[in-house]
Amino acid sequence: MRIASVEDDKSQSELIQQILVSAGHECECFASGSTFLRALREQTFDLLVVDWQLPDTSGLEVVTWVRQNSGRNPPILFLTSRSLEEDIVGGLGAGADDYMIKPIRRAELVARVSALLRRTYPQAQQDSAMIRVGNYCVDPQARTVTFGESRADMSPREFDLALFLFRNLGRLVSREVVEQAVWGRAIGAGSRTLDTHISRLRIKLALRPENGVRLTSVYSHGYRFEAAGDGDKQDLRDLQDPQDSQHKQED
Repeated sequence: MRIASVEDDKSQSELIQQILVSAGHECECFASGSTFLRALREQTFDLLVVDWQLPDTSGLEVVTWVRQNSGRNPPILFLTSRSLEEDIVGGLGAGADDYMIKPIRRAELVARVSALLRRTYPQAQQDSAMIRVGNYCVDPQARTVTFGESRADMSPREFDLALFLFRNLGRLVSREVVEQAVWGRAIGAGSRTLDTHISRLRIKLALRPENGVRLTSVYSHGYRFEAAGDGDKQDLRDLQDPQDSQHKQED
């Protein structure tokens, strides 16, 4: 998940970032409320961690602005040294979802962040689950794919494509759907970008039946990625891309 930390103390900011990154999240730090609010006009975050005392405004004002302009999401965690009951009530009343008092305790911060993310994005928690197919293990949080004893060396885009395929195991997916999911747009009929990335994944991940999977190009449509053996239940000969015969021979 992508998290923003609004904290002006450099050492505290670095500690928050280190804790959240080690827990598998992305964390971008902001030293002032105004810097963060400017960034929020162009970026999105899944969760905010906000200090009360900021050099140019208060965390309370930041929370109020976010709630007035962004609605109920993203969830907000106040992380501050202010421990009076009236402060806690005021922070939650302004729209914060949780309140944690400094000093920062690593396990508590991770637990509170995880609880907020679970409540806010239940589907995302399912999406973060490990995927195991054949000899492969895909870890969406760590963004790694391992097969056997090897970890694949992939670019971020290659991993996004691999994750999409594993999440859609057994489905016939069109080129346009794959492009929108991985690149965020339709690339165009004349481009070989998708084909090139598919070819790289075949090699880097050794996508072959002996490893438990089969990747088939479907003529004039897209791709089917399935567990080895599933494809034997139906005849794809009329749909198979002639170019894919070479891959089947290699398999």
